Amino acid sequence: MTVEVLNIKGEKTGRTLEMPADVFGIEPHQHSVYLAVKQYLAHQRQGTHKSKERSEISGSTRKLHRQKGTGGSRKGDINSPLFPGGGRVFGPKPHKYSIQLNKKVARLARRSALSAKAAAGELVVVEDFGFDVPKTATLRQLVSGIGSAKKALIVTGADKGENVYLSGRNLDNITVARAQDLNTYQIMNGGLIVLSESAIPVIASSLS
Repeated sequence: MTVEVLNIKGEKTGRTLEMPADVFGIEPHQHSVYLAVKQYLAHQRQGTHKSKERSEISGSTRKLHRQKGTGGSRKGDINSPLFPGGGRVFGPKPHKYSIQLNKKVARLARRSALSAKAAAGELVVVEDFGFDVPKTATLRQLVSGIGSAKKALIVTGADKGENVYLSGRNLDNITVARAQDLNTYQIMNGGLIVLSESAIPVIASSLS
């Protein structure tokens, strides 16, 4: 798979780059992508939800009236779930939502996501760039010059990424990620994928 390399203004440089076919040119495996996205979203949940059961309610444990002979229904104490302020039946308890995923499946999911983006024309490669100081406006101009996508994920290499990250941290429609930290959810949710040249060998070495 051959792609054209753009500069930071979105203009063609006249150079092309051969992308690893086993990372950017495979048949996407949809179920592995689903599992990886499901795992990521599940890990965002804290799982700290809690409601009090009958035994945890602060209230008298005295039986409200005798069992028989009153003409009314049988009642226990005031903490019964049947009464306002009573305990909750089968309420939520703190627990983990984490999902285990095999490493091979996780790698297949990332390769599938990248290949799907490449096949859809939502992946571009730009020359390595960096900012001496964080510049949000400059990064916005960079993305607008590359394409008309409403959202963009910029993937940087190992170096020169700190100020780029700080530049995009304040923008709702632009996300900056390091190549070594890239996950399936970011790729699928990122809109236009903008890869710097130095990010490609990092991605290829981690997924090949």
